[in-house]
Amino acid sequence: MEPAVLGGKLASSLVAPLVKKLFVTGGPGAGLVDRPVRLNRLVSFRGEQRHLGEAEVRRLAERLVGASLDSPGEPPFPPDETEAVTDALMVRLLALGDLDMDDVQAVRLGHRELAGQLRRRTPSATGGLSADACYFLDSVTEWACLHILEFFTRRSTFVARTLVEQTRGQAELIAKVDELIARVPRPDARDTAFERRYLPYVAEQHNRITIYGIDLRDSPDRWPLEVAYLSLEATTEEERTAALPGEYADSEHTVRLAAEDALRTRDRVLLRGDAGSGKTTLVQWLAVTAARDGDRVPYVLPLRTLTRAGTLPSPAAFLAAVGCPLTPPEGWAERVLSAGRGLVLVDGLDEIPDAERHRTRDWLRALIRAFPGNRWLLTSRPTAVRADWLAAEGFRELALTPMRQDDVAIFVRRWHAAAEAPEFETRLLDSLRTKRDLARLATNPLMCGLICALHRERRGYLPTGRKELYDAALTMLLARRDRERGMEAVELSEEAQLELLQRLAYALVLSGRTEMDVETAEGIVERALPSVASAAGQGDAATVLRALVLRSGLLRRPGEGTLDFVHRTFQDYLGARYAVEEGHLDVIAGHAGDTQWEDVIRMAVAHARPGERAVLLRRLLAEDTPRLNLLALACLEHATALDPTVRAEVEARAGALIPPVSTEEAKALAKAGPLVLELLPGPEGLTDAEARGVTVTASLLVEREPGGALAVLRRFREHPDLNVRRQLVGTWDRFEAREYATEVLDHLDRTNLFLTCRTPAQRAALTAMRPWTQLWFHGPHAVTDILACVPEPGAVEDLFLLNNPELAELDPLLAFDSLRRLTLADCEVARGVGRLSGLRLDSVSLLDGSDLTGLNELDSLQHLSISGRRLPGTRLTDSLPVGAPLRHLYLGPRTTEGTGLRDLSHWDTIKHLSLTGYRANPADWEELARMERLTSLELDLADIGGSIDALPALPGVRAVRLLGASLRDTHGLTALFPHARIIPV
Repeated sequence: MEPAVLGGKLASSLVAPLVKKLFVTGGPGAGLVDRPVRLNRLVSFRGEQRHLGEAEVRRLAERLVGASLDSPGEPPFPPDETEAVTDALMVRLLALGDLDMDDVQAVRLGHRELAGQLRRRTPSATGGLSADACYFLDSVTEWACLHILEFFTRRSTFVARTLVEQTRGQAELIAKVDELIARVPRPDARDTAFERRYLPYVAEQHNRITIYGIDLRDSPDRWPLEVAYLSLEATTEEERTAALPGEYADSEHTVRLAAEDALRTRDRVLLRGDAGSGKTTLVQWLAVTAARDGDRVPYVLPLRTLTRAGTLPSPAAFLAAVGCPLTPPEGWAERVLSAGRGLVLVDGLDEIPDAERHRTRDWLRALIRAFPGNRWLLTSRPTAVRADWLAAEGFRELALTPMRQDDVAIFVRRWHAAAEAPEFETRLLDSLRTKRDLARLATNPLMCGLICALHRERRGYLPTGRKELYDAALTMLLARRDRERGMEAVELSEEAQLELLQRLAYALVLSGRTEMDVETAEGIVERALPSVASAAGQGDAATVLRALVLRSGLLRRPGEGTLDFVHRTFQDYLGARYAVEEGHLDVIAGHAGDTQWEDVIRMAVAHARPGERAVLLRRLLAEDTPRLNLLALACLEHATALDPTVRAEVEARAGALIPPVSTEEAKALAKAGPLVLELLPGPEGLTDAEARGVTVTASLLVEREPGGALAVLRRFREHPDLNVRRQLVGTWDRFEAREYATEVLDHLDRTNLFLTCRTPAQRAALTAMRPWTQLWFHGPHAVTDILACVPEPGAVEDLFLLNNPELAELDPLLAFDSLRRLTLADCEVARGVGRLSGLRLDSVSLLDGSDLTGLNELDSLQHLSISGRRLPGTRLTDSLPVGAPLRHLYLGPRTTEGTGLRDLSHWDTIKHLSLTGYRANPADWEELARMERLTSLELDLADIGGSIDALPALPGVRAVRLLGASLRDTHGLTALFPHARIIPV
């Protein structure tokens, strides 16, 4: 029988008094002494206060058992076991005196556990009882214990006793927790302590870079990042709305930002940059600034180092994988990334083989999905992976731009200040401004540093051409003396160093890597030593390799047990030289389809003998693809001696592509990549169509190579053709506004040429240019801003304001006192056009819903265009300027819904009339018939098609443009226009 069922049989009014008799009444207070608190001291049948004996306890048990049997329903056990059950219950109740606990402890146990204690202390009580009797005995014991505990909680000492116990327990628990904290620091405390060591380590570790060439003459080979760092720009393409008719702009524009700000607006960035463009230096800068600011925890992860281990590391292994000597607390990296505090800088996607890039992407995806909220930067060469390689993960793609002229000047000044060679600074800056070939090479920090070093080393003399510059740079670097203290002196000639270096470079080129194990490098050196006489006697391979690293200036040890070239440029140059020397032309040509081999192939042509050059170039031409044909043309720069037949074939193939003569050809040519920019010609000798094709091609490559594109476009800034000039104007959005305005726009012939301003930066650049007579302002520009950016408003003759929700009152436009032509398109809140009557405007266009109030006051108009809004009144003379000598009138859709053409013949000066969205009727056509000077007409075939027979002829009209018509549709109109040339459009 369940206790709850039993409770229905045994009323609390019966049980409670019986239970109460089992215990003595305690005194007031908390009962803190042991004697009156223990249960064996509280029961009434034990101790000094005993007033119950076994007989009395048995009578209590009899009453409980009897009450249960007398209750309605089926008896809980056979009646013949009543006496045995009563004895057993008595024994269990007497066992209360054997319990060594107090009332508080008993309540904490609960009634079931208290009953269990009594059962375990009286195992013989159930001997000989049936199963039902045993079950009843257990149930009645639990029910009695339930009332016993209820009795305890009502005793006067219980509450006070409980509070004391709780206070003691809490104090004990607090003491134990304090002791535990003292023994085991909190994870966040350990993390904070570690980060106090780690962040300064990162800041110090990455706060040094090499400024190439400075360390040649007893100078430090590493310089503080703050001194050497040059802030470069990064660009990205963003879509914008399609251009309107008459706009000379493309459908995308370039967003520019400082490269170090790449992660301020987006948490995930894929940064592309050419060799030597400063990607790794930027990674160092971001790591140092984050470590110093303390807002993010930076992890610098060079992929070339990570992939050597075979398995890319988990966050817990980040530091160990890059050789950090600090050991973080267990789980620290995961806690940092889980909290979204990480700055993960993954450098050099292009420096690992293609086969490992898929694994790297999976690794990145897993990390990003496991640890959202962190910031991620991945660097790569431009062509290493396709454009959407990480787009699905929300990565924004940015491209490091080549150094601008101002950047080069800043770098040159910093370099000479660091090298303490100010006497060469001015001469070099002058050379960079005047020698185009030299300026083309100075596009990144690497080449700028080499040029500065060579210029100082040669006392102001510089070679021309890429190969000559590399040769000179190698001679300079390989001639440096051993300055390291405590190192054994190993003498290696320049030729010996070159032989060993190019073997190492070729091994890396073939593997598709930029880093190798020292053990592998030693094996290459060991195999080469027998054939390099001057190095053979200098020691074993390890000694020679160590000397090569220390003295050449071309190799470095980025990590324990690894080796790489200071820059990929030297690796490709030396690898190409060795491939040619060994006759591996088939290997080189076999990799022509790989864009990472472009520089290797070009340098191979430079190193090759004339016959070998011809073989290589013919292999490129055999593929007959635009990119390889153009690559062959680029190689001609380095082919000083070449079979004239091969040269002619290369030039013929490339001549079919360059220069492009149409927009389609320009787009196809641009797909070959930035290589094209080196091959595009200047304006000399080009037709107008070819000149425009060249500018279109360069414009399409701005985002990938802005410096090279600007150099091409700059050559055409004095071109007379209007379409070329329009293309140059339309490319403004793709460049930094002021630079492009200074380099290109301010030199253009303004004749018939509009300049469009869209941004505040463009408005600011406009203030520094020579006056423009024709200006477009596209987008929300306040009238005050428009006036502020035009220093000479009296020079403006043509003004086009498009899609401007901020243009309200037009009175301020009176400042343009020479204005003759005004267009308002989609400027719905603009009003007060009649107040401009003092300007004596020749032409006004109010398009796409512009307000027509006051239009009738413009009595100087010769050209008027209206569309998108219904003319007020019932006749044209109600709203159009009656006194205006109109010669050209355009009435667009909706304009004549209320007026028709009534009174149109009032303007007998009209020579050209355009009607669209107008339904012809005989009465209106009579107005046209009375217009003796009307010679040109533009109509929509659908508007007159059903009324031709009812309309009077217009013999004075000489030309008709028929919209929506074909040549066949014109045959039925000869009676209506007997003397006109009908042009279907």
